[in-house]
Amino acid sequence: MQKIDKVVLAYSGGLDTSIILKWLKNNYDCDVICMTADLGQGEEMDGIEAKALKTGAVKAYVEDLREEFVRDYVFPMFRANALYEGRYLLGTAIARPLISKRMVEIAEMEGAQAVAHGATGKGNDQVRFELATMALNPRLTTIAPWREWELKSRTDLINFAKDNEIPIPVSRKKPWSIDANLLHTSFEGGELEDPWNAPGPDCYRNITPPEKCPDEPEEITIDFEAGDPIAINSVKYSPAALLAKLNELGGKHGIGRVDMVENRFVGMKSRGVYETPGGTILAAAHRDLEGLCMDREMMHLRDSLIPKYAEMVYYGYWFSPEREALQAMIDKSQEKVTGTVRVKLYKGNCVPLGRKSPFSLYNSELATFEEDYVYDQADAAGFIKLVGLRLKGRMQQSKWGGKETEDSCE
Repeated sequence: MQKIDKVVLAYSGGLDTSIILKWLKNNYDCDVICMTADLGQGEEMDGIEAKALKTGAVKAYVEDLREEFVRDYVFPMFRANALYEGRYLLGTAIARPLISKRMVEIAEMEGAQAVAHGATGKGNDQVRFELATMALNPRLTTIAPWREWELKSRTDLINFAKDNEIPIPVSRKKPWSIDANLLHTSFEGGELEDPWNAPGPDCYRNITPPEKCPDEPEEITIDFEAGDPIAINSVKYSPAALLAKLNELGGKHGIGRVDMVENRFVGMKSRGVYETPGGTILAAAHRDLEGLCMDREMMHLRDSLIPKYAEMVYYGYWFSPEREALQAMIDKSQEKVTGTVRVKLYKGNCVPLGRKSPFSLYNSELATFEEDYVYDQADAAGFIKLVGLRLKGRMQQSKWGGKETEDSCE
């Protein structure tokens, strides 16, 4: 086995990684370098460097990756309208390749032989971290403590933390596993492990329950350029600032909460609650604008690939050649997705009200129900006859043995 002198740990400061830091030092007798990615967790970042060093890290990197996260990961994924199993906006999954990328870069810079993560042996994140590491630097060893140590449950971890005087933000009263970034906040565990249980009242963070939302709707506009949002109410924002602003607006109006049972890559079903306020608004507005200025066949082709693209993200294949090739096609399809969408935010709903684009394919003279001079409705008869030939032939074959009758020719 390769001697591990240095390991870079993806460190969140939460229950798992706080214990892993101490466990790595004890079991591998190595230096542990912590890497914490600031992806918009907010107050969770407070004092995290000091905590890592106090717990035993020889060095702690706290990396502000918010702009890169939204610009190079969230926005490309949203250009694809990716939804896993039709509901999940992939907030956790899309963060993992960026965390892995930075962890590998620090490992190379520090001369580390290994990287480590806090993902369990039952979840998706172990696959995401390790596939990304293999794609970026296959010479690095990955240490996954959940697959090695004797600790078997979150209760064991809480007891370990108490025995080793490690401060943790988890208690038996709030036992969820929480993942947060600018795109979403997820909750798993606790009462959520029974799919019949409703989430408890404390299982909310960024979204106001609809019954407590403002009674007055709010209208906003979102400007897009080549598939990416660039402004809200005509005010331009950086990618991270724009998503943060949409989170504020969506959270205020109760938008973007999903409670679902999904299929993990490893084969089991799991239940999670996801809060994705800004992403939900963004997805609705982007899809609406595409309807105005995206070619029909291009849209239908892209839509047929959404489940595959979402699986690539969910399963951890962000740095795969197939995802990169598909992204090139998707980005090509977005070249004319430029314009403005007006949406109404109200008690958990995001409703597009209007849309406009300099590349609009909508022709009111063609679409009107009033008299027009550009479309001869009689032409439709020949069109229908041609596109229906195969249906007519199928019936002739099954009912009349392929022979046309006098009636069938009419």
